Formats: sequence, C-alpha cells, structure tokens
Amino acid sequence: AYKSLRTNIQFCGNDKHVIFITSALENEGKTTVTLQLAKSFAELGKRVLVLDADMRKSVMARRNAATSDYTGLSEVLTGLKTFEECVYSAEKDRVHLLFAGKYPPNPVELLSNSGFSNLIATLRQSYDYILIDTPPLGAVIDAAVIATCCDGGLLVLSENAHYKQALHIIDQINKSGSKFLGVVRNCIQQNRKTGYYKKRK
Repeated sequence: AYKSLRTNIQFCGNDKHVIFITSALENEGKTTVTLQLAKSFAELGKRVLVLDADMRKSVMARRNAATSDYTGLSEVLTGLKTFEECVYSAEKDRVHLLFAGKYPPNPVELLSNSGFSNLIATLRQSYDYILIDTPPLGAVIDAAVIATCCDGGLLVLSENAHYKQALHIIDQINKSGSKFLGVVRNCIQQNRKTGYYKKRK
C-alpha cells in the first residue's frame, strides 16, 4: 500500500518535494503514514527528512526517540538550537527525523514566522523529499499555515471522519495555495474475499 502511495505521489509531478500530511481527527494514523512513506522513498535511494510539526501533541518522538530529553523544531525556530544539533538519522542515514521539540506557547506564531519558511527553503537543497507531519486540520489551523510552504498535501482519513469535514479541510488546503494531492484511507476494514486477483476453485 505504501509503495502504491509513493508511486501515486511521484505521478503528481516531479515538483512535489515538500509534502505535508494532515488528518481530520486525532488517531487517524497520519504519523504512521508519514514514517512509512519516508521509508518507502528511502528504499528508492532518496534522501528524506521527516519533520514533526505537531508541536501541540506530538506522538512521533514518544514512539521513536531514544531519550525523553530531545530537542526539535520548536528549539530550532526559537533559535535555541541549530537544525544540525536536533536532527536524528534512521534507515541507514537516508531518513532524517526532526522531532517537534518542547511544547511552545505559540505554535501558530512560530510556524507563521519567516524562520519556518526560510528553514524549509534551506532544507530543500539537502533532501529529495521533506515530509511534514502536522496537527489535524479539523482541530487546529497549524496545517494550513504549514501548507503555504509546501508543494502539496495529503489528507489521512479513517472511517470515523465525516465527508463534510473532509471537504472543508480540502477547501482550506486549496486556499493555502498548496496543491491537494489526495486522500489516504486508513484504518479501513478490508473484505478479504474481494480483490483483483482471486483464487480459482
């Protein structure tokens, strides 16, 4: 499934290098999708940065950081640390991770600041793909702010998301000036009896 997603993104055009991943609700699996997609691109030999921009309620560091005393995006944007001091490597150094860092009192202001757009512009020169894990756009506006610096965005939806909410989010993405690349359906119960290839009796 992730290889298919990777291929579909590549078919969206060779100008889609900075991609944000958001969702309508919490716990729809956007962080898992982001990490697995990064791994899939790395398998092609691409150099990938996963940027955790969910500074409000990040789960990425909690699941993947080797220590609880980590720094990340919030420290970089406030000038307390450099990017090089905060970035981690994985997948034989082809995937780099920048965690969200400590919770700041003003995440939207930090993301709206020119420091974030300048950071993305600089990192474009070092990575083939930058995948940005954002807070759910159905809950807070952070992803729409981030979208202004991106080439495109993906919306992860589970069975619990309502289609009217999804349409509203897609409209917000389009208004940001970023390209809406499509929906990733997640946490869907599959019928194992269906499929293109079927066992002959």
